[in-house]
Amino acid sequence: EDRPGDKRLVAYLVPAENATIDLTELRRAIADAVPEYMVPSAFMVLDRIPLNTNGKVDRRALPAPQVSHVTQGRAPRSPQEEVLCGLFAAVLGLPSVTIDDHFFRSGGHSLLGTRLISRIRQAFGVQLGVKDLFQHPTVSALSEQVTAGNGELPRPALTSEERPELIPLSSAQQRLWFLDQMEGPSPTYNIPLALRLTGPLDHEALRLALTDLTTRHESLRTVFPTHEGRTHQHILPPAPVALPLTATTEEALPALLAELSARTFDLATQAPVRSHLLALGEREHVLLVVIHHIASDGWSNGPLFQDLTTSYAARIEGLAPEWAPLPVQYADYSLWQQRLLENDEERQLDHWRQTLADLPEEVTLPTDHPRPAVASNRGTTHTVHCPAGLHDALISLAQDTGSTLFMVAQAAVATLLSRSGAGHDIPLGSPVAGRTDQKLDSLIGFFVNTLVLRTDLTGDPSFRDLLSRVRETDLAAWAHQDLPFDRLVEALNPERTTARHPLFQVMLTVGDTTAEAPGLPGLDTAYEYSAVQIAKFDLTFGFEEHRTDDGRPAGLTITVEYATDLYDPRTAEATADRLVRLLTGAVTSPDLPVGELELLSAGERGLLLEEWNGLATGTPDKNLAELFAAQTHRTPDAIAVVADDRELTYRELDTLANRTAHQLIAEGVRPGSRVALLQERSLTAVVTTLAVVKAGATYIPLDTRYPADRIQLVTGQSAITHLLTDREPGRLTLPPGVTTLTTGTHSADTTDPAVPVHPDQPVYAMFTSGSTGVPKGVAVTHRNVADLAAQTMYANGHHHRVLFHSAMAFDASTYEMWVPWLNGGTLVVAPAGHLDTAAYQRLLTEHSITALWMTAGLFRLVAEEAPEAFAGVREVWAGGDVVPPDAVRRVMDRCPGIAVVNGYGPTETTTFATTHRVDRPLAADSGALPIGGPLDNHRLYVLDDHLRLVPPGAPGELYIAGTGLAQGYLDRPALTADRFVADPYGPAGTRMYRTGDLTRWNHEGALEYLGRADQQVKLRGFRIELGEIE
Repeated sequence: EDRPGDKRLVAYLVPAENATIDLTELRRAIADAVPEYMVPSAFMVLDRIPLNTNGKVDRRALPAPQVSHVTQGRAPRSPQEEVLCGLFAAVLGLPSVTIDDHFFRSGGHSLLGTRLISRIRQAFGVQLGVKDLFQHPTVSALSEQVTAGNGELPRPALTSEERPELIPLSSAQQRLWFLDQMEGPSPTYNIPLALRLTGPLDHEALRLALTDLTTRHESLRTVFPTHEGRTHQHILPPAPVALPLTATTEEALPALLAELSARTFDLATQAPVRSHLLALGEREHVLLVVIHHIASDGWSNGPLFQDLTTSYAARIEGLAPEWAPLPVQYADYSLWQQRLLENDEERQLDHWRQTLADLPEEVTLPTDHPRPAVASNRGTTHTVHCPAGLHDALISLAQDTGSTLFMVAQAAVATLLSRSGAGHDIPLGSPVAGRTDQKLDSLIGFFVNTLVLRTDLTGDPSFRDLLSRVRETDLAAWAHQDLPFDRLVEALNPERTTARHPLFQVMLTVGDTTAEAPGLPGLDTAYEYSAVQIAKFDLTFGFEEHRTDDGRPAGLTITVEYATDLYDPRTAEATADRLVRLLTGAVTSPDLPVGELELLSAGERGLLLEEWNGLATGTPDKNLAELFAAQTHRTPDAIAVVADDRELTYRELDTLANRTAHQLIAEGVRPGSRVALLQERSLTAVVTTLAVVKAGATYIPLDTRYPADRIQLVTGQSAITHLLTDREPGRLTLPPGVTTLTTGTHSADTTDPAVPVHPDQPVYAMFTSGSTGVPKGVAVTHRNVADLAAQTMYANGHHHRVLFHSAMAFDASTYEMWVPWLNGGTLVVAPAGHLDTAAYQRLLTEHSITALWMTAGLFRLVAEEAPEAFAGVREVWAGGDVVPPDAVRRVMDRCPGIAVVNGYGPTETTTFATTHRVDRPLAADSGALPIGGPLDNHRLYVLDDHLRLVPPGAPGELYIAGTGLAQGYLDRPALTADRFVADPYGPAGTRMYRTGDLTRWNHEGALEYLGRADQQVKLRGFRIELGEIE
């Protein structure tokens, strides 16, 4: 390891006695047996392997590799190739390379590539980009590009020069200074570096070494005052550094480190670095160095620790460190950056304007909590590990596709976000070192820039094809990396908000394992890690590579840093686990569409398909007339209906309905006939409805408020044979051959007609809105309604007296009539016409209503005006739209013991498909009520566009299957086939209904309603297509 983080694979060999080693043949044999990246870049022949006192290899005693680096490639053929070989070897940390050695297969990566291109620019005066290196990764190929002089505009030289009186901030510094001014001093951008030092520590030598460090690097003694409205860099003169000593214990150490790390800086007056020495014992210390990000970045840790080690080694000997002067300081870089952007800013900006045109404003993982108006930056992390085999396979995939591990990680994270509901256009942020000139390599400072890498997942590409897209995007981005992120934000001018980061909300980083702690003489050193409770972005995915001592892949650590304002720990844990599964699938099946790569664990699949789906209970194999007759036989004298100041027992209602049914049969109603009902809600209306069922026909309720042309449309489309009405039908235009009957006429025959009707025949058809402007009739079967009435949730007896107040043509009437009738309860019919709050309060009280259904809007109105109206009600069901939590709280506060049930279900699923029961007070900060879990014998699926299960927490379209599924749409087979599709997760031959509603599963296994996927809206519980209005 020549530089921190830049590791190389070196082979150390001990020949057998009297044997010699042919290094060329050895390397060829190894290359035939293992991937190229596992072939050592250097071979060292030793007499023996040095061991330490524990019998383990003493790595520090191993000699540095010499010119024993053996390759199979060709030697340089020209001075130009010779110079390039030297530059390759220097950057890679190898003794030599040939013109055929592949840069990235020899240990190179994008950051080293940036350094190499910088040196090539300086050596040859040509302008190449990192993209050229990816396309021409050998000396032989790249030499041709140097000759051709490909590349960018000439770049100004970076030199140490005379400085103006007010030194401007670099673009990166300006961004952090602005955030500091806007948000106030904050620990968000503090960088804590903690080293555990074991052994005899020289406190004064360490303090002097820290002083030497700030003397050498001006960035560590720079403040940022404002003069006449201009903020500038003011470099303080060198001064002794304070290193206070604080005694502590192992138990108190984490909290003390956190407290010291969180202390803020006043950037205008305080140097951006402070140090603390914590004493755990005479020979045990922790050095904490806290640097504000405005003065340093992650890449700076290398030169920082290298210089600290050099200086401490000198100071313990009573000497000043001897080091070569730095060619430039950070202030020189700031001035050079200005000149660089003057020449090239517009060209780079044009690239980013085109690349990021129409970028979505917010792309992130769906959140567990509403986004606050101001991000608090509170966060934490969750870490998972990928095994060495997966790490190895990912590297092989990157090499096979001409990409890098970073690109593989980007493709995987973008796929994960897309599969989790973030869409198909995924922008990710990613840091680049920003050290595009080699003179910056040894400097401490804030050079890092942020790139916005946009990943296009449209068309469900294979992972291999997605990598190709990512590679093209990233190479172009790296070729335009000089444009500061804040300039990009200023130019694109996205909607500014304190709630989220502009342009992207998810960050991706990929790096090597943190370098070994600096080897301070006489001390054992190790990094001391402490949890940092900060998240600058919604999510940050950090990939960290591990290697074995011989350079082989040893696994990946993936850390998910997440904003705790937005996400719960279990969401982060599940997200990390899914990412590992996705990576595993990508290397196993890179040619599969990314949407088909396995995302779910077996446990999650079990939750979605089994545990969170409905109980399988028996459904009566009888039609509704038979079920009503059976209930009448069980409870003949119980009150079945109350209306118009009359009460009818089950026996009386049955007799009256039988007489009406015989009259209908006499008028030509036959099994399967379609009978339209145009009548106000009344006792006669419910008797007539029951009579049509007894006659074996299908009833089609019409709303008396319908305009004449809609009645004409519905009656014509449904091919009715009869119209039953309680009013003068003279103004109606009906299809030819329709028989019009007036309600209230009866036969003298009181026997049960006992018309044979199969339970799977339609019992009613209700018309809902159609997207083309043509309403569609939903045909619901006897079995569908019988299943609704047989739900185990009614066993508590709360639905004993149910208020019938819905419009006859609204599917809530199915619940209001048939649930009490088939369970021996009482149906209380509300007077016709509009009911105000006072009328509801009177009805609920006078008739001792125990259960009722209300639209969400009506429930909210009564809750606001007279919540005490529900005092005697055991259960109030609400739905048809979003049920307001504040209305629920108000009702439950006034009516202890009541349960509020959020009921959801399209007409196509027989009134209800899901319920969520609230029987205890809601928390003050609770959000929208879930729509809950499925009814018995129902299955719920949240699916993507390709009918694949989406993970818990991810949005998708809701599909419903089970016994409640309607037969389809009357006489519209094409529309039925479009909305009622084959169920790929249920028994063979079963169907599921595509609702058009966006939902997601929460952690408790309840569905949350997110909105419509189409142009449909709700009005008083009715679904209305905008196309029908238009």
